[in-house]
Amino acid sequence: MTKKLTGIAASDGIAVAPAYLLVEPDLSFSKTSVSDVESELARFKDAIKVSTAEVEKIRDSAKKSLGEDEAQVFEAHLMILNDPEFTGAIETEIKDKKINSEAALDGTAQKFIAIFEGMTDNAYMQQRAADVRDVSKRIMAHLLGKELPNPATIDHEVIVVAHDLTPSDTAQLNKKFVKGFVTDIGGRTAHSAIMARSLELPAVVGTESITKDVVNGQTLVVDGLNGDAVIKPSDEQIADYKQKSEAFLKQKAEWDKLKNEPSVTADGKQFTIAANIGTPADMQGVNENGAEAVGLYRTEFLYMNSKDFPTEEDQFEAYKEVIEGMNGKQVVIRTMDIGGDKHLDYWDLPEEMNPFLGVRAIRLSLQNEEIFRTQLRALLRASAYGKLAIMFPMIGTLGELRKAKSILNEEKTKLTQKGTKVGSDLQVGMMIEVPAAAVLADQFAKEVDFFSIGTNDLIQYSMAADRGNDNVSYLYQPANPSVLRLIKHTIDAAHENGIWCGMCGEAAGDNIMFPILLSMGLDEYSMSATSILRIRSLMKKLNTEDIKELANKACYVSETAEENEKLVNDLMKEVNK
Repeated sequence: MTKKLTGIAASDGIAVAPAYLLVEPDLSFSKTSVSDVESELARFKDAIKVSTAEVEKIRDSAKKSLGEDEAQVFEAHLMILNDPEFTGAIETEIKDKKINSEAALDGTAQKFIAIFEGMTDNAYMQQRAADVRDVSKRIMAHLLGKELPNPATIDHEVIVVAHDLTPSDTAQLNKKFVKGFVTDIGGRTAHSAIMARSLELPAVVGTESITKDVVNGQTLVVDGLNGDAVIKPSDEQIADYKQKSEAFLKQKAEWDKLKNEPSVTADGKQFTIAANIGTPADMQGVNENGAEAVGLYRTEFLYMNSKDFPTEEDQFEAYKEVIEGMNGKQVVIRTMDIGGDKHLDYWDLPEEMNPFLGVRAIRLSLQNEEIFRTQLRALLRASAYGKLAIMFPMIGTLGELRKAKSILNEEKTKLTQKGTKVGSDLQVGMMIEVPAAAVLADQFAKEVDFFSIGTNDLIQYSMAADRGNDNVSYLYQPANPSVLRLIKHTIDAAHENGIWCGMCGEAAGDNIMFPILLSMGLDEYSMSATSILRIRSLMKKLNTEDIKELANKACYVSETAEENEKLVNDLMKEVNK
């Protein structure tokens, strides 16, 4: 029977394909005694054999889709599966204690994990704990007759279904086979949704129950335009959605004609529409969609997609590739924003009660100077290959900004003294995402070359609402007058002090927010590459003279976000007449 779930439209597009559940199975077990030890040993060895064949397949697939470096983790898993010290210890437990394989595996694995985690002076060996955990989970699944999902093994067209998708899950999705995804939780600003837009995959998030309502292989529609997921659609519904998809693709083809056009308003005012990226691989989408700059390069994905801290050389090559790929257009690179919901397996950070309010982004960098200095050296070296702007995230005080700039200048001096070339037109800026920084924007503007407003966090902190918590998702209100006043104050402070102001939060590519931001005089609009041509088309319809009062009305006359949405919708009805 057909069932329709409504969630949040997180990434444009429509897809129809079988569902693939990326959901961890229940691996709980009971410890039992065994009488036939030989039979139990054979069962364990069979699970090892099947697990080994599976990891070999995943490794080979990862080599093709992700490259040799990313596949190395699976080589480590194979080493553990073939390690007589590990498997032998489990077999000894089965023989000596006459217990079932599940109990022997779990007991032995926990001992190995504890040993590796205790090697606090060796980050590489600590990482082996995560490998033992992964391998043990795979063996356990086979012992229990359960199947572990793995996006790297997908070899046919599917729509991925998950409770949530981590950034690393999303980064592994192969566009050739994954046609879209649907999740139980999340919002438009969740990292999985942002990555979906980068990958140009239709996505619906926050359906609440998709993982319970759909089974593997069932036909599923993901409508990323309206936020619907349809399970077991009828033939008639499939035909309707395919027609809707064709209409959307036709609209996209119209937008594509603007790829090489400048971003100008109806009255000839020019602005910059830029792209947000996570890795150098996103550059194809940047160029295909006619971005005039990269307004945000999220460098944390370099760290998240690595099994250890990326070296200075690794980072230099990644930054250089993007800078050269823009052919003289500006690239704004944000220093690492680790913490909050972005974790590294190889960096054992302390548990925090409120990680989004804790040691993350620039706070983490300033507390770990050597890691920060390595990144800054790589950035400075890469600046010689094009137009680079370095941006510090999560700045809350002038002291933090001055400390970050001081470290950058020290590394710049060291490099130039060694004769290493550094770009002559390097710009240094900061993100405005902490309300305290927005309020003092006039002070900060005297110390940087530019601002970039990160609305995802600015809204989260202004409204005291975790952006990943569905229960308070109604408070994610970009058009709320309180948020708009902070944004307007930031833009005005930038211009009064002779610097430019951009926005790299999701609001920059939002149809309701864009006319308001244009009325405020925002200089650069950075968004997922797939939103660029839609916003460029919208810009061409708007005359800055006709909307010059919009910002003041939105900030100081309207009382709610809903009033501002109506204000913009009424305006667009007039524009589209």
